[in-house]
Amino acid sequence: MKKTAKVVVAIILFVSLATGIGFLAQTRSDSSKPFKIVTTVFPAYDFTRAVVGDNANISLLVPPGSETHSYEPSPQDISAIQQCDLFIYVGGESESWVDKITIDLDKSKTRLIKMLDVSDALEEEIVEGMESNEHIDEAEYDEHVWTSPLNAIKIVNAIRDAVTDIDLDNADIYRSNADNYTSKLRDLDQDFRTMVEKSKRHLIIFGDRFPFRYLTEEYGLQYFAAFPGCSEQTEASAATIAFLISKINSSKLHYIFTVEFSNQEIAKTIAAETGAEILELHSLHNVSKADFDSGKTYLEIMRTNLDNLEKALN
Repeated sequence: MKKTAKVVVAIILFVSLATGIGFLAQTRSDSSKPFKIVTTVFPAYDFTRAVVGDNANISLLVPPGSETHSYEPSPQDISAIQQCDLFIYVGGESESWVDKITIDLDKSKTRLIKMLDVSDALEEEIVEGMESNEHIDEAEYDEHVWTSPLNAIKIVNAIRDAVTDIDLDNADIYRSNADNYTSKLRDLDQDFRTMVEKSKRHLIIFGDRFPFRYLTEEYGLQYFAAFPGCSEQTEASAATIAFLISKINSSKLHYIFTVEFSNQEIAKTIAAETGAEILELHSLHNVSKADFDSGKTYLEIMRTNLDNLEKALN
């Protein structure tokens, strides 16, 4: 009987040990899997892949080429947010849906980065000649904080801090990647600063929305535009168009700007009356599917913006 009891105990210990080893192995296996990061807009997606590389599964909720301001999350999108390790979003009026989803989110499992909180947020402004939404009583923040490279640095550093906490094993890699990337952002900032300082003029005209408050504020540029940055309006009044035509003629400007995905109707009308050429300034709120598939980056698009601005200001 004693021998039998010893055998039974040995078997129990063996099974327990085997089960324990199996559990520990499963735990290590789970922790070794790439963690999940969900982003709402392209800049957050691009900054994150620059810092993390292939060490995480990074997803972009708003499909490339689609209108970001009217996006509504699908049930699958909501599930992805609830199951991710890090959720990065803008936090402006066009993402008011985020509050409803994150209010019950387990913050101990899912970290949040709200880009408007990381940066020094600026309110949208109504400048002379601009159409305004008269029914809006409260001031709205310009969501496009990343159009200033210095704000982009703040966002990248916030991403770095979050992912190093999530994945300590690769913390040195993330810090190194972030350092390399912010160095490129500082070079970009200096190139914008130098270009503006050397330019003949500091005024730009937009026959479109104007999602560039952070850019113009950072580098001391003056602007006139048809609408503020996140306006839903697409048709300008005759008075607004006449005002912009007058400004181009009186300032002897040769270019008028539009933003990405614009139908350019207002800009074309103004160009026909003034002889000005149309240039694009890309806000990066989203990119085309072709640009996304080809791996186009924030830095590449901003350098194209730099070239177009230099052309217009000289």
